[in-house]
Amino acid sequence: MTAVSEHVHETVADHLTAIEREHDVAVPLAVARGSHAWGGASSDSDYDVGFVFVSTDLRRYAHLERPPETIVEVRGTFEYQGWDVRTFARLLADSNEGAIDLVRSPIRYRRTYEPDELAAYVERTYNPIDLYHTWRGIATSNYRKYISHHLVRSDDELFPILEGDGQTFVVETDDGTMTVSADDERFQETQTKPTVKRNLTIYRAAMAAYYLKATGERDTYDPPALAFETFLREQAPAVFDADRIACARELLERKRAGEGDATIGDAVGREFAHPPKRIDPDVHARDGPDPARLDGFVDDLIAAVQ
Repeated sequence: MTAVSEHVHETVADHLTAIEREHDVAVPLAVARGSHAWGGASSDSDYDVGFVFVSTDLRRYAHLERPPETIVEVRGTFEYQGWDVRTFARLLADSNEGAIDLVRSPIRYRRTYEPDELAAYVERTYNPIDLYHTWRGIATSNYRKYISHHLVRSDDELFPILEGDGQTFVVETDDGTMTVSADDERFQETQTKPTVKRNLTIYRAAMAAYYLKATGERDTYDPPALAFETFLREQAPAVFDADRIACARELLERKRAGEGDATIGDAVGREFAHPPKRIDPDVHARDGPDPARLDGFVDDLIAAVQ
């Protein structure tokens, strides 16, 4: 897991104090997000910070003009995304991947509120089918946008090219395939550079989706570890072959070494990047976290800064 320096902690603390003052809020919890949280940061990676905030005047929640639901700011190489405590609880109730990872992050910049109990609760109660479709969407959309050879229509819609003979293209659509003439002026052939970073993003999301599906079918539901190296070492061997794990590990090591923007082609493969669209809701759907229980955690978050 990537550590951050004391200087980074101090800088984040100063930035959070400024954000609190400027927005009239209090921050009980702030953590690392992105590559520093899951262990893929290099020496030149920016710092993504996620936080939860509470209005310093609780009466604002009853006003017609309520506090903001989100705060997003960029300060140099630090990018901040904050959720209002009500919004944060609603996202947890919906088994939102970003909100769950916020409480699971191992790097904590502000811990007026200790999230360990909340993290354990949502890991036990999340709705697997919601997370599955989130991870599948990340894998397929990134593959379509950054890896596959595609046509771009005049409205910026992307169509991955499946076949081409110089006269026509057979392209992928949401509903199947479509044939496009090479001289159709509405379309332009292009190829987005497939980098180490993009391949790794697809690998992480696709492996999480396949792993969740496999463990659910075994009725074990062990959530994928946030630290990707830990996942590859301890969990992935139960579902994936050695070659697939070795490829993912190589991408992780290259990303850490600062080669994230290196163009490498398609290291994932179209089939692996597209987990099944449908999984059995009778097997994989659960109710998710109990709203009343989450309200209790909201009370604790507010109490931590009052």
